[in-house]
Amino acid sequence: MEYTVTTSTSWLSRLGSSFAGIILGIVLFVAGTGLLWWNEGNFVKTRDALNEAQGETVELENVNKVDATFNDKLVHATGPADTQDVLTDPVFGIGGKGIAFTREVEFYQWTEHSRTKKQQKLGGGEETVTTYSYKKEWVGHRVNSQSFHAPEARMQYTNGVLLAVEDKTQHATNVSFGAYRLPAFLIRSIDGAQPFTVSLNNATRERLTREALRAKPELLHFHTTNIDRLPLEQLPKMLHEQGNTLYIGTSPSAPQVGDVRITFAMTPPATVSIIAKIKGDSFEPFHAANGKNVSALAMGEESMDSMFADEHSDNVIVTWILRVLGTILVIAGLRCVFAPLSVIASVIPLLGSIVGAGTGLVSLLLGLAWSLVIMAIAWLRFRPLIGSTMLAVAVGLAVLLYFKGKAKKAAAAA
Repeated sequence: MEYTVTTSTSWLSRLGSSFAGIILGIVLFVAGTGLLWWNEGNFVKTRDALNEAQGETVELENVNKVDATFNDKLVHATGPADTQDVLTDPVFGIGGKGIAFTREVEFYQWTEHSRTKKQQKLGGGEETVTTYSYKKEWVGHRVNSQSFHAPEARMQYTNGVLLAVEDKTQHATNVSFGAYRLPAFLIRSIDGAQPFTVSLNNATRERLTREALRAKPELLHFHTTNIDRLPLEQLPKMLHEQGNTLYIGTSPSAPQVGDVRITFAMTPPATVSIIAKIKGDSFEPFHAANGKNVSALAMGEESMDSMFADEHSDNVIVTWILRVLGTILVIAGLRCVFAPLSVIASVIPLLGSIVGAGTGLVSLLLGLAWSLVIMAIAWLRFRPLIGSTMLAVAVGLAVLLYFKGKAKKAAAAA
């Protein structure tokens, strides 16, 4: 089914909202500017800390004995990450020896989707048409069907779950690295999870079956006042083990709303390479002179140079992601600040669209220029040549914006 909601907003209401949005715009602009400034400094600090750490790192050739001569030294070492800890899922009673044990849960639910169309009216008003649609699908969270917008959907599409369980990850506490012990921050960096075959014992199977039927008693196809008293052979099959997946429902091939699908994975012992500072028989991060902490773990045998190269690469990637995010925040902030202009002009819809497009372009160019200026000023402290180049590009964008404005004024005067 589809459910459509049409709302109308007057020109005065839109204008008031747009002026109120200026505050949000200022907040976004300041936040984006602050993020850009911090990000450039953080990139340089991280790079310098990695370079300092690389210069301090020594090779620990043998991890099978604790060597006191390496205490308080930053080392690169390769060895087996092993554990005798048994990790057991508290709900399903399955598990084994491993470094990490994970369950991922999906629920078959009714979900709501929406699409919105806005249209400006003569006089500056705006009509918003929102269409809601509903479908059944697997999702990673329980959906509250009572929050659906359509009254009919709240009545017809009732969600529930056969078993209220969430995602969970456990990590071993005691993980050896030869004669050394790995601390928690390195243990959590070990990956390589493998599918874990599900095999429930009879007691757990019966408990979960009855719990699922209590959540959805209509699956029994007959009335009873106490599911717990029914013999197990009278209960429908509700648990289906499929490799590393446990399906809770009557039929995995025909899912019903409320069915649950759970996937298990175990991270086994493995060979790892680490960069960390030795502290007794364990490790801690290296504290660089600028206050940054440095440590790393890679799966398998990986050289020191390769690991530091990966860390530098990750630093670049994160920096660019934050650069883009900061710039988007600045541009979005400027658009909020300029929004009243397009609302004022929208008394005539076509004029409002033209002004909106113009303010959007101005926000884009001005936001890019401002972002480059902030990044360039930050870089001037560390790399004057790069900073100067970025400032030149920013000035170029500002000049382009200026001449575009003059050209529009000249065209309007003609």
